[in-house]
Amino acid sequence: MRNILYLLLGIMAGLAFSGVLVFVSRTPTGEAIILQPAPTKAPLAVHIVGAVPRPGLYEFAEGARVQDAINAAGGLLVDADVDSLNLAALLEDGKQLIIQYQDGGDVTSNDDTVDLPSTDDASPDEELVNINTASLEELNALPGIGPTTAQKIIDYRTENGEYSTIEDIMNVSGIGPATFEEIKDLITT
Repeated sequence: MRNILYLLLGIMAGLAFSGVLVFVSRTPTGEAIILQPAPTKAPLAVHIVGAVPRPGLYEFAEGARVQDAINAAGGLLVDADVDSLNLAALLEDGKQLIIQYQDGGDVTSNDDTVDLPSTDDASPDEELVNINTASLEELNALPGIGPTTAQKIIDYRTENGEYSTIEDIMNVSGIGPATFEEIKDLITT
């Protein structure tokens, strides 16, 4: 009888052990948790022009201020008009930040123009661009002239006739004295 009792205890212990194994090894129900990367916002793109050493397109994190943009562009030039700036203003995506000069120098605010280094050293061998016959591409290649302003030059000559002098190009919207100074040695009529 003792043997039967041991046999029954052994069978019961085996069944209990098997039950625990089945319970532990079964696959969990439901769907697996998939971790997603932390959401990041796209950077703000700001076009900086005017009285800075390195004008151009810069990207900033959300919450960046005008002072951050000025720092990215190399700081302010000596003749920058600091009083016209709100250094604490938040930057906006897709906007142009214009840093004015103290002397009121013309800084064009077209989205397609950038202040470029002066071209006073233009060699006499270079072929001048005739503003009365130049194509959109030829005008666009001039410093400070983007595609929009190039089209305005063509539209002006179509509506008003040929330019009499190179100074007449300043009648085109978006071309002020500063831009004219950059291109005057590169154009002709």
